[in-house]
Amino acid sequence: MGFRVVPAAYVLLIDAGERVLLQLRRGTGYRDGFWAAAAAGHVEADEPVFAAACREAAEELGIVVEQRDLVPLTTMHRTHGNGLEIDERVDFFFACRRWTGEPRTMEPERSAGLGWYPLDALPEPVVPHELFVLEGLRRGDLPVITAFGFA
Repeated sequence: MGFRVVPAAYVLLIDAGERVLLQLRRGTGYRDGFWAAAAAGHVEADEPVFAAACREAAEELGIVVEQRDLVPLTTMHRTHGNGLEIDERVDFFFACRRWTGEPRTMEPERSAGLGWYPLDALPEPVVPHELFVLEGLRRGDLPVITAFGFA
């Protein structure tokens, strides 16, 4: 039996000191109180994933990211295992080391703030599937395709 998946794009901004920019989730209804990628969101209908990543960076951080500056990290097939279509996901993770503008909170009702963190000193807690990616990035062994949440 087939099912539908919800695609999402994640942009991990990495500065010259190899720190990653994270946001503290608030008011979203999902993992509020957890740290997460500073720019992430659903891919919209008829929107390529690279365009979605750039759009999310502009909407959530007020910066301009060019598609050519997005470096694919991994594609994650993810489930919550509850049978709900909304919880069947394909997540596209990108690293980005170049952008225009100063990242800032553009949606204060959905974020309790931003912070730059070394990959070996992340805040707690981090959204679990994003922590999986960040730890793989730190270790240098992140597979091109990953699965998360399956038995």
